[in-house]
Amino acid sequence: MAFQVTIVGSNSAIPAYGRHHTSQYIQYKNSRYLVDCGEATQNQLKNYKLSALKINAIFISHLHGDHYLGLPGLLASMHLQGRTKALDVFGPAGLQDILVSHFKYSDTTLKYELRFHSTDEKQHEVIFETRQLTVSTIPLNHRIACMGFLFREKPHPIRFNKAKLPPNLTLAQIGSLKKGEDIYNDAGKLLYKHKDLTIPPLPQKSYAYCSDTAHIPELKHILHKVNLLYHEATFLDENELRASNTFHSTASQAARLAKNAHVNTLLLGHFSARYKDLSPLELEARKIFKESYLALEGKTFTIE
Repeated sequence: MAFQVTIVGSNSAIPAYGRHHTSQYIQYKNSRYLVDCGEATQNQLKNYKLSALKINAIFISHLHGDHYLGLPGLLASMHLQGRTKALDVFGPAGLQDILVSHFKYSDTTLKYELRFHSTDEKQHEVIFETRQLTVSTIPLNHRIACMGFLFREKPHPIRFNKAKLPPNLTLAQIGSLKKGEDIYNDAGKLLYKHKDLTIPPLPQKSYAYCSDTAHIPELKHILHKVNLLYHEATFLDENELRASNTFHSTASQAARLAKNAHVNTLLLGHFSARYKDLSPLELEARKIFKESYLALEGKTFTIE
């Protein structure tokens, strides 16, 4: 299992029809990440039996309330539940001021270290890294500073073809194979070709989260061949002018980007409260990009 993305909240500015403000819970191997934290996020985590205490890092795309107003409450609940492990929070510079002010006036001192990392929404750069994963920012175009996040596995190691691997290889020869080199004897004679004893590494898996944004065709370069792309689709094409004026996207715009970026699967979210029935959004996108799906709350999407 590479990635599991659970939709915690999928609506835009106003909760409606049982849909909540934006939030997603990402599981990668033994790590857990939260992307955006709108109101009701901690209740939704409980509803879907997702552990808040296991979250390793939180990523906030921008400072519109439907994407972060659940954060102070979630952080305080972690404190009350006895969290002691440090927590990394990534977001716009103003978020730190908001959190510091909130805890100052509520006279709250967290029992765990909250490590805040200010992000630059204008840059596409790595902001978080583990031994197996990187998270990069995706510059977006919204009414205020806003960014998306690209989760990508690091390259996997070369695999040995155990059925063809000679039993008498030395450690130095095994090291050469790991480096992608052929094996020679001391006289310079070729003993084994690298390609005959190894199997290509597993492909890197990736997930991209594009929060609130106007349509940006140039994102196809950053999103090229991403396995799973979440892209806001606040409106139908019939409201394209409204989308443009509010720096949002339509379902068909999201689908065109997914098609041009050659991604595998597209998730549509950040739905306007004007739509009770979301099926027209999915149908509009599928006319352009077949592998388009609604990011429905409680649903988990897996990249195998």
